[in-house]
Amino acid sequence: MTAFTEGHSDPTVQPVPASVVERVDAADTTLQNPRRAVVALGSNLGNRLETLQGAIDALEDTPGVRVKAVSPVYETEPWGVDPGSQPSYFNAVIVLRTTLPPSSLLERAHAVEEAFHRVRDQRWGPRTLDVDIVSYADVVSDDPQLTLPHPRAHERAFVLAPWHDVDPSALLPGRGPVAALLAGVGRDGVAARGDLELRLPE
Repeated sequence: MTAFTEGHSDPTVQPVPASVVERVDAADTTLQNPRRAVVALGSNLGNRLETLQGAIDALEDTPGVRVKAVSPVYETEPWGVDPGSQPSYFNAVIVLRTTLPPSSLLERAHAVEEAFHRVRDQRWGPRTLDVDIVSYADVVSDDPQLTLPHPRAHERAFVLAPWHDVDPSALLPGRGPVAALLAGVGRDGVAARGDLELRLPE
């Protein structure tokens, strides 16, 4: 980026201060080393498909985040509750490239949930939107604020099935190939919805 000089021929263009130029140039250098992150989405209240698409678009609109792949939609029985006690979920997995550190990506995930009126008053309760970071590069961490990879991803078909669809050779750090994990847990309770589609942001 180059600062405009005084006397520029277009009077509507304001000069860019050198300090701004330096900050922009410095930020550009961080884009040379994006990290890969896998994020799981789920919704079982309201317009589920519209909510998932809105979450994808909101993440794409985040500085330092680019959505690179979007899985098919799965319909899933609710986890950890009595059958029939809640509406079914729509689930999907997206793959990101991001320059945000894990903590900032988590903050953004929570902000997106809140934008769709996520309420956290009941464990395993119904929710308008779940945005869970499944993995971030090869990071393995037991930080209670953000355990990486997600501590239950390896046993959840509603994460493994769409993830396998979008990346058949994927590995879950510390657990192994997603294909093998999915074979181990099976696909009971999850069904691909071929009649539904989520869009990759343009």
